[in-house]
Amino acid sequence: MDGAGHGPQGQFGAPPPPDRPPSIGLPPDRGRAALVGLLNLSGLGLGYAALRNWRFAAVCWAATAALLVVALPVDSDGIPGWIPIAYAVVLLAAAADGARRGLRTGLAPQLASSRLALVLAFVLLAIPVTSAVGYGAVQDEAAEKELLKRLDRADAQVKKASSGSFGAARKPYREALKTYTDLRAQHAGSRAAERVPSRLRGFYTTVAAPYEQQNYCEAVEPLRYLRDLPDSVDDEALGKLASWPDKRLAHSWYECGMEGLKGSSSSSASGTARDTRHLKSLMATFPESEYARKVEPELRSRIADGVKELDGDAPCTTATQLTRLRTTVRGMPDETAGKLRKDSDKAVEKGDYACGVDSFENKRFSTAKLKLSRFSTRYKDSSLAGRAEKIAIAAEIAQQRPAAGRKLPRTKAPGGSRQTMKVSNGGPGSVEMLYTGPVTGSVKLGNCSECKTYPTRSAGRVSACKRSSVSYPSTTLRLPPGEYHFLYKRTRTTTSSLVSPRKNSDTKTIRAAHRYTSCLYVTKSLPFTEPKR
Repeated sequence: MDGAGHGPQGQFGAPPPPDRPPSIGLPPDRGRAALVGLLNLSGLGLGYAALRNWRFAAVCWAATAALLVVALPVDSDGIPGWIPIAYAVVLLAAAADGARRGLRTGLAPQLASSRLALVLAFVLLAIPVTSAVGYGAVQDEAAEKELLKRLDRADAQVKKASSGSFGAARKPYREALKTYTDLRAQHAGSRAAERVPSRLRGFYTTVAAPYEQQNYCEAVEPLRYLRDLPDSVDDEALGKLASWPDKRLAHSWYECGMEGLKGSSSSSASGTARDTRHLKSLMATFPESEYARKVEPELRSRIADGVKELDGDAPCTTATQLTRLRTTVRGMPDETAGKLRKDSDKAVEKGDYACGVDSFENKRFSTAKLKLSRFSTRYKDSSLAGRAEKIAIAAEIAQQRPAAGRKLPRTKAPGGSRQTMKVSNGGPGSVEMLYTGPVTGSVKLGNCSECKTYPTRSAGRVSACKRSSVSYPSTTLRLPPGEYHFLYKRTRTTTSSLVSPRKNSDTKTIRAAHRYTSCLYVTKSLPFTEPKR
């Protein structure tokens, strides 16, 4: 009996195929090895998954997850360079290890005969590549946004600083400007750097805002600051802005300097010096500018107008303005000062006289006396010096005798007869007698060393100037008739208890066809000069 085909194997059939191809003894397959290596390069551990090596696949997943945790969300600083390098080493190691294992290990049945596996491997290989490129793009965008934020912060800093004084704004201005220039120099090509030129134009406009508001004096310092920026900021960054402040600064110097010349009588000398400095700076810095060319004719016009205004209601205010003009003229370059010096000096002379006369007419006798005495001393060669001296005498008398200041002293002495008045000094110490009436003047009498102080007025009236053995200092006046006001000023001597100077005054009518004598003596009870007639 032939048992062929009837053995146990024929009775029960062939055994079922194994779940996976045998891994032991498989011939090496370089294509399979390359496929596994490529699948592992995706960073998803797919090569290990294809080999059903889930432990090593989990290692790949953990490495990729750790990278995502560290790298996301993307910021401008990115991640430390060693992290992507370490991750790349992990991928290469996984690819090499997967290729080694896949050389003799079969793949999962679903992939063993699929040609799509190789295509999938190459497609998945793009994941780390595109991820790196995409991450770089996102990081660049984050960096751009951070630079734009810096730009916005600098803009806000400028805007906030502009609401206060320029002195307080200098530091924030400097910090904002450094931000602009750093963006331009260190991040060229960025969107923020491209916006820097427009921001610089806005910066200049903001700093120079007082000029646009026609606050020329306030604009001087900000404009000088802007003009000096090319010394510390790259000319290429500033471009045409480097010369932008020039015309505005020249205009501000001119307007502020001229505005200062309108100062009131209370304006300080430092204010005058400041105004002069503005015009001088203008002519030194921008001598060919339209504003520098306007200085001389404008000063000349103001001097002429000021002289005309001396006949107005406020000659003292005008005189102060003329003095400021003269100070300004003296501070100008020699060529300009030479052309205006004579006119300004003459204008100040007229102003000093007019102010003194105005003070007298307004009963400010102390001021009138001070100003006109100073005038007669300062302008000895002036045709008004004598007149000023007479008004000063009347003003000094009027401080004691207000009636002496009812009207200005006569310009010319009246004609007609004159009466003699002999005035002698009968007391210790020199004495000055001032008088005003139909004529005004003064006489000085030297010390009478042999004269004494009388105990009472009555004793003085009886005995003063009566000793024939004494040579009393004396002088004789020839006075037109009329009412006169007298002021006596006696100075201190070493033997006299008088306090220097002592003053006394009186009023006397000089009548025609009379001769007068006056003896000036001193009493203990009333230590003033007493006239005896």
